[in-house]
Amino acid sequence: MNHLMQITKSDGTTQLFEEEKLVNSLRHVGASSQAIDDVVDEVEKEMWQGMPTTDIYHRAFELLKKHSTPVASRYSVRRAMFELGPDGFPFEKFVAKIFKIWGYEAVTDQTLLGTCVEHEMDVVAWKEKDLAMAEVKFHNEFGLKSDIKVALYVKARFDDLAETTFEYGGIKRKLTDRYLFTNTKFTEAAIQYGTCKGLNMISWNHPGDNSLHKIIDRNGLYPVTCLVSLNHHQKKDLIGLGIIVVSDITTNPGSLNAVGIHPEAAKVVLAEVSNMAPVR
Repeated sequence: MNHLMQITKSDGTTQLFEEEKLVNSLRHVGASSQAIDDVVDEVEKEMWQGMPTTDIYHRAFELLKKHSTPVASRYSVRRAMFELGPDGFPFEKFVAKIFKIWGYEAVTDQTLLGTCVEHEMDVVAWKEKDLAMAEVKFHNEFGLKSDIKVALYVKARFDDLAETTFEYGGIKRKLTDRYLFTNTKFTEAAIQYGTCKGLNMISWNHPGDNSLHKIIDRNGLYPVTCLVSLNHHQKKDLIGLGIIVVSDITTNPGSLNAVGIHPEAAKVVLAEVSNMAPVR
């Protein structure tokens, strides 16, 4: 293929297509060598100048499904996160599950009184003597980033809450840890400011080994929206029942029946879920 092929990113900018990036993304989700070869060969055959990265993903995803449904599901996770919308409330519940994995008790949608005014806090989590609060910024598109204005106002909200004492878990506590999550990315200025001011900044690709992507893979915290065996309406119905990640189906298999999924179709869903092991 022409190795000078330009592709168009989600933010509208262009860059040279790098085969190795596609190979690495497929290898990362556990695709076999044969699957990787087949997907790369087919995608490169069909590529055109200026092809959007979204089109590359969709073609790779369809080809992966022919090889392995669970691998295709893991490959779709980044885009599946956008289906935890459009209002972002399911993403808040997703973030609460991250805190629970970290050993916290966690609740969402809290109204807290600061020194000056009330604040709606997306996630509040506690353990031992720690009290963590998280502001969660959900975006519906890849190209949208949380910028420095977000970091500035979130920092100001935490400052207003810092002097207040709250009661969680039967203990009076003060704020100890401040978090800002997004399902997309932060601008460099937002990261620089937030880090300087003591915000724990977590996005799809930041910070390194504790990015949202790494947390999901390490803990098998795959959103239910990534499952290939479910259609869009079934995913929405399950989210409405509080089924946010695939492991929620394992602990509550009756949820499939509750949203009208036929027993034979439910077996297919459960088989896919059972194969969604964490990527180490």
